[in-house]
Amino acid sequence: MNRRQNVLALFQRYAESQMRAGVPPKGMEQAFAQQLQISPSMWSQLKSSRPIGDKLAHQIEVACEQPLGWLDGEHAPQSPSVSEQQFLALAQEVWRGTNAEGRKRLKQLLKELR
Repeated sequence: MNRRQNVLALFQRYAESQMRAGVPPKGMEQAFAQQLQISPSMWSQLKSSRPIGDKLAHQIEVACEQPLGWLDGEHAPQSPSVSEQQFLALAQEVWRGTNAEGRKRLKQLLKELR
């Protein structure tokens, strides 16, 4: 479980650094897969259910400049990024500015995206 959570955290860092550099989000997952030297299809599988074996874990750690065994460790969650903070502020604004039906719709939309 740590490996999946940690590789997702690596992707989050990658995506945020790319967006700060002005790279558009379209194609970001494919670019990350390329950095890991895996196919976009395998990246998609890793995000959801495919186990990350030792050889692949080492490949990911090298590609992301992490020490050997990093994917197996428990890492403290990072503080919300700037983009996460902006999203949370927007969600809070919408939540507070709508009625019960609007809140219900907002919750439903978020559940659908899970």
